[in-house]
Amino acid sequence: MAYLTTFYWGWLLASVLLGFAMGWISVVQHGKGVPRKLRWALSALVAALMGAALARVVPGRFGYWLDLGLIMFGFYLCGCAVGSWLRDWVVSRSAPSA
Repeated sequence: MAYLTTFYWGWLLASVLLGFAMGWISVVQHGKGVPRKLRWALSALVAALMGAALARVVPGRFGYWLDLGLIMFGFYLCGCAVGSWLRDWVVSRSAPSA
């Protein structure tokens, strides 16, 4: 894990910044969102991939890519959360009081 963060720090930083940008943009968009069944299926897929990574089921290069992809996905989600929170905070502060 320390090797991944040391060697791929640029890619991890890029995933955080991309997540921040997407979180900043997504607050403005008011779409329908992800349907409940698909949300559960995606959550189960992520949980299964995390379980496979923690149990080291996938050996070699593909296991390495799985670990790196999950770390980048986690950094992306953290960037999305921070970006959307900051956008909400900025928009709510600049809104005129009623």
